[in-house]
Amino acid sequence: MTYEFKLPDIGEGVVEGEVVRWLVKEGDELREDQPMVEIMTDKATVEIPAPRAGRVGKRMFSEGQLCPVGQVLITIELGGAAAASTEPAGVTVATAEGVVAAKAPASATPAASRGNGRGVGGPAGSILATPATRKFARDTGVDISLVVGTGPAGRITTEDVRDHQKSEAGSAATSRVPASGTAHAPAAAPGSPMRDADDVRIPFRGVRKKIAENLVRSKHTAAHYTYVEEIDCTDLVAVRQQANERLQSGGVKLSFLPFFIKATVSALRQFPALNAALDEAAGEIVQRRRYHIGLATATDAGLIVPVVRDADKKSLTDLALEIDRLAEATRSGKTSREDLTGSTFTITSLGALGGVMATPIINFPEVAILGIHKIMKRPAVVNNKIVIRDLMNLSISVDHRVVDGYDAARFVAAIKASLEAPGPLLQES
Repeated sequence: MTYEFKLPDIGEGVVEGEVVRWLVKEGDELREDQPMVEIMTDKATVEIPAPRAGRVGKRMFSEGQLCPVGQVLITIELGGAAAASTEPAGVTVATAEGVVAAKAPASATPAASRGNGRGVGGPAGSILATPATRKFARDTGVDISLVVGTGPAGRITTEDVRDHQKSEAGSAATSRVPASGTAHAPAAAPGSPMRDADDVRIPFRGVRKKIAENLVRSKHTAAHYTYVEEIDCTDLVAVRQQANERLQSGGVKLSFLPFFIKATVSALRQFPALNAALDEAAGEIVQRRRYHIGLATATDAGLIVPVVRDADKKSLTDLALEIDRLAEATRSGKTSREDLTGSTFTITSLGALGGVMATPIINFPEVAILGIHKIMKRPAVVNNKIVIRDLMNLSISVDHRVVDGYDAARFVAAIKASLEAPGPLLQES
């Protein structure tokens, strides 16, 4: 008997998933709960296990293709009686920032019918386009129902909107080309680089594509601006060394990150506008009263943002232990959903590779992100004398729709004050 496994509804608002990687081949024997395929959605990456034991029949979609929710993803030839239902098994979820655990709903929801990108087959709301693309169309005065989508399954991309805008603007010029004009070879598709035989082409999909979509959404939605301040970390360097000497017997070693987190949380208490999100649909600014600090981290798999929950309730040593736990869980793929979701403010740091300055992109839908840069010995003027100090720059990118520049500057000044006089922070170790 043939069992048809349909792509389950694996997240609110998800209507389709991209086949990132098949883990089984047609004809393979399957054990129940054996991983079959990795699916990437707008919400997460999911590793879907086999709901039944049997033999792989037909894989209905190729890697890189989009499978609508409710469509048959794979068929399984069963050795015994046919399955009574097509209820999906549990899935392992990996957000664009990492791997988490989840359980699929008991029944799959068919994908909503959609038009072809030109308004045919449904109202404007059924057009397949991301919120960022829709916003770009509104901002540029383009009727998105007239745009032809070139993305997977007819999805309208931002580039499609630009092309439509250019074609409208150039239509008059085209009509003025003389009939006797010289014919030219068609230009390359907009946004496509010239091809060379030595090029190495890597499929742009999976986690990398979702990271790109999230970053583009943030840049197209939030009104970014960046503010930079210099921090004298000389006393902080000494205080950290003292703390590590005290903690050496306990096997705990403090990096600078716990100090940065404590100073940031203290400043967020003073300036709650930065521990917030903008709910455009409700027309509300949502100020959070809990302090869940995301730590943007670059890994081989892409950008991962584990979350230190309730950072305000943790001591320096607690923070150090939690940061180590999250780092280990991230490397081993054993992070939980709670480890990777719900951040209210994000810190990004490259440690010793932190450079002089950067303009980080906000972790949407938050309204600010703090960039920590390299501590370096540099000359400074203290009491009218040039001395060598441990200096570092802090950069913060903020959504100007929610936070004014003056408030962002005061927020960073509060962090600066805590880090330059870190004695009180040491008492929490």
